[in-house]
Amino acid sequence: MRRIPLTEFAKEHGHTKAAQMLGCTQGALSKAIRVGRDVFVTVEEDGTLSAQEQRPFPSQRSVA
Repeated sequence: MRRIPLTEFAKEHGHTKAAQMLGCTQGALSKAIRVGRDVFVTVEEDGTLSAQEQRPFPSQRSVA
């Protein structure tokens, strides 16, 4: 098992391919990186992928 930050995963595979691999759009992936979301991609031994966002608990939403 390998766990890497989303930014590194996107650099390694390119934003478009990384988004396809994770089942999201390139725009969603780019926005997550741009706004600094704390997302990690886990690559299992069999090649399956999953992505998790690490957030504090309890999470405080910012009120704008």
